[in-house]
Amino acid sequence: MFFKFKPTWMIEAIYQITPEQLQAQGIKAVLTDLDNTLIAWNNPDGTEELRQWLAIMKEAKIPVIVVSNNNHERVSKALANFDLDFEARALKPLSVGIKRAQKKLDLKASEIILVGDQIMTDIRGANGAGIRNVLVKPIVNSDAWNTKVNRFLEKKIMKHLKKKDPEMIWQGELK
Repeated sequence: MFFKFKPTWMIEAIYQITPEQLQAQGIKAVLTDLDNTLIAWNNPDGTEELRQWLAIMKEAKIPVIVVSNNNHERVSKALANFDLDFEARALKPLSVGIKRAQKKLDLKASEIILVGDQIMTDIRGANGAGIRNVLVKPIVNSDAWNTKVNRFLEKKIMKHLKKKDPEMIWQGELK
């Protein structure tokens, strides 16, 4: 059962992912969670590092689509300063929003990754959709109230997963 929550890769931040790493894995597009993956949940302005990463992806012609459980208004407002497509109300851990984004891209599951900071929603949803995924550390250590329960459960699941697979460690790149 716990294998459904196991990430393909574990990288500290989305900004460590490069076009070269993606291309080496046959990946043509990135789906990403919004809060605490792309931007801090309580600061929608983003960082210069985010802007640089998005510019690098755009230059490499690697589309980035935000897949968020938030409503359309919240996601639209948070992404107002960025030229990004998105799927709101994704219903993660269900694969509904992930599949909608995949359909937009017209790519095979093997050509896409999903990056997120929660194994209960992002990683479980990607695994359910048959899409490789990347667990990243949350941008900030605080969470919205509705995420705190997930974090508690995630600690227990991660402990179990790491016990079964000691190779499950944070890395600096997709390998």
